[in-house]
Amino acid sequence: MQDSKRSILAWACYDWANSAFATTVMAGFFPVFFSAYWAVGASSEQGTFYLGVANSLGSLIVALLAPFLGAIADWGSYKKRLLAFFALLGSVMTASLYVLQMGNWPMAVLFYSLAVVGFSGANTFYDALLPFVASEKKVDYVSSLGYSLGYIGGGLLFLVNVLMYLNPSWFGFSSQESAIKACFVIVGIWWTAFTLPLIFLVKEEKPLEPMGVRQAVEKGLGITINTVRSFRQLKTIALFLAAYWLYIDGVDTIIRMAVNYGTSLNFPSESLIIALLITQFVAFPSALLYSAFGNRIGVKKALQVAIGAYTIIAVLGYFMTTPLHFYLLAVIIGLFQGGIQALSRSYYTRLIPKERSAEFFGFFNMLGKFAAIIGPLLMGVVTLVTGNVRSGIVSLVALFALGFILLKRVDETKGQAEIEAFLKNQ
Repeated sequence: MQDSKRSILAWACYDWANSAFATTVMAGFFPVFFSAYWAVGASSEQGTFYLGVANSLGSLIVALLAPFLGAIADWGSYKKRLLAFFALLGSVMTASLYVLQMGNWPMAVLFYSLAVVGFSGANTFYDALLPFVASEKKVDYVSSLGYSLGYIGGGLLFLVNVLMYLNPSWFGFSSQESAIKACFVIVGIWWTAFTLPLIFLVKEEKPLEPMGVRQAVEKGLGITINTVRSFRQLKTIALFLAAYWLYIDGVDTIIRMAVNYGTSLNFPSESLIIALLITQFVAFPSALLYSAFGNRIGVKKALQVAIGAYTIIAVLGYFMTTPLHFYLLAVIIGLFQGGIQALSRSYYTRLIPKERSAEFFGFFNMLGKFAAIIGPLLMGVVTLVTGNVRSGIVSLVALFALGFILLKRVDETKGQAEIEAFLKNQ
């Protein structure tokens, strides 16, 4: 089944499916609609705090579930069924935002948090299915294909949704409010429909020793504990993971909170949505170009450049005063967004023992789920305490600075020596 064109396309199609949520809902219309409709009457500082809580809550739930989800993915044959469950949860909760009335921010936070759980939970099993559709020779290409389809699919649907929002009468809607609510339903349907090719066309190989759910969870938890203990010897890996957690949290926070921040600065909603479209379409070619840039100067240096760029973005965000500034920042974010995510994963492969890559990547993915917990909450709390939303965005500099410092201390040569010593003691 590996390298089958049909299964590869069906697998990558799921990125096309769920990116609709990431663009239209997570980065686009939910922050705008939340501030203007569900959190109406609240101050901009309170709205930022509520949205920060919503993002952090969803991420925290998935992070806490990650060891169990990873255990089932590795040791049971439940990947497709659980992917379907979480994708359905996310799509239903997204579509259900349609029924919430003005001012009902608590239910909006709940529905959105559950949608984030569905989005992040399904991605765990989506990643776990990659080895079943691609050989080691093609895995980089297939993974990149997924990202590419995600940028294109999410961007195209977002473009249609933006047209619905800007010109509701073209699509038979009486107001922008009804058009945005319909967008949530469309995303739910899109997400479900384009999940079906993976469910029906990707075959999930059964493990050599099939386990029940209880056995799989116990096995996975045992492996997680052993991995944590091994970090005492593998300090270089632990150092990188700490750096990754910090800077990727900042990246994810900017992705999720940018529109809310622009709303708090009283930028027109149309300008914020256009900025998101700019980021989406700039990010697609830039991710590929940044990979070439990493090959030229070294992956670690390329990551440091990207972290530095995001630090500058947070600082420039403090001084934004016009929509034009927001557009320029959207271009800069697009230049580095895909690159920092892709190169972080490839750099990690240079640090881990190849014989136990699945185990260590499981922990890498678990930390990835913890990302976007500290950042949104930090931004929300700083904004609420200072009464200044600009202080909230600049507070993210701390995450990027700490991540940069820790990454600078990562020594690949030392890491290889630690791996050799570690494997000898196994």
